[in-house]
Amino acid sequence: MKLIQSLLIVALSTLCFNAIAQWQWIDKEGHKVFSDRAPPPEILDKNIIKRPGGRAQPPQPSQASADPANAVDAPNDAPLPPVPPAGKSNLEKELEAKKKQTQIAEAAKRKAADEQMARAKIENCSRARQAKASLDSGMQIGRVNAAGAREVMDEAARAEEIKRIQGIIGRDCQ
Repeated sequence: MKLIQSLLIVALSTLCFNAIAQWQWIDKEGHKVFSDRAPPPEILDKNIIKRPGGRAQPPQPSQASADPANAVDAPNDAPLPPVPPAGKSNLEKELEAKKKQTQIAEAAKRKAADEQMARAKIENCSRARQAKASLDSGMQIGRVNAAGAREVMDEAARAEEIKRIQGIIGRDCQ
């Protein structure tokens, strides 16, 4: 039991150390600054004391004790190059794959609906042409009225029905 407690304490303390500021530098006024973000670009590289990951600034020879003949070139004062953005994470890849699958499924649904609509138009066109041929033949056509009684279509009703069927043919037979 004590072993588990001590391991837990060590694990938690390790996590706490990761939360400590990872950057340390000396600002223009000479104050030490602790931050979890990189220093601004105007801070010289020689003023950065600690970098992320516990890397300290490499020791630099002091100019008072350095012999000009043996002097090592001082590091340039340019800021560190920006870190290139990492590749897409697995989560981003999974989200993109799901989005693509959703788009493919929606496209398939639209295609199926369009095909069904096209088949319905073809069937409507065929029926309308058959009805128009029957009306144009001149033979008497009977139909059932709203009361349920059978009646023969007169010329006015025939003309009205031909006009309605012409509209269907114009709309669906293209």
